[in-house]
Amino acid sequence: MNGNGATDRLLTQVSLRSDEEIVRLRQIVRDEAIAHGFSLIEQTRFVTAASELARNTLQYGGGGDARLDAVSNGVRVGLKLTFTDQGPGIPDIERALQDGFTSGNGLGLGLGGSRRLCDAFTIDSTPGSGTTVTIIKWKVR
Repeated sequence: MNGNGATDRLLTQVSLRSDEEIVRLRQIVRDEAIAHGFSLIEQTRFVTAASELARNTLQYGGGGDARLDAVSNGVRVGLKLTFTDQGPGIPDIERALQDGFTSGNGLGLGLGGSRRLCDAFTIDSTPGSGTTVTIIKWKVR
């Protein structure tokens, strides 16, 4: 049981230190979404969010790890992805979640867009200590 009343079951962990590993994570997430009965739209939303957050982990966090879990809260089932890095952290999370904000060359849609594509989104970041982002997509019945 985790802190939000759901049961987690580890499916896989993926290192995120290259573009190839991001592609690998995308495929794993798509395969698991299919295996868990997600619709094509749900699959696309979750894979898109995973791709954005994996890219952020690599580009801004200097690389890190992703953990994919199957989750259940007794009423519904879903997939949970947790991204962790030991990078510089995000000094102003609220600002970073605003559309158009970027600390690099992107469009500034990654964090906010990922939050909108998922059913649950949490971020914990401490400047100098890294960032952890967790997303959940529940299967629509």
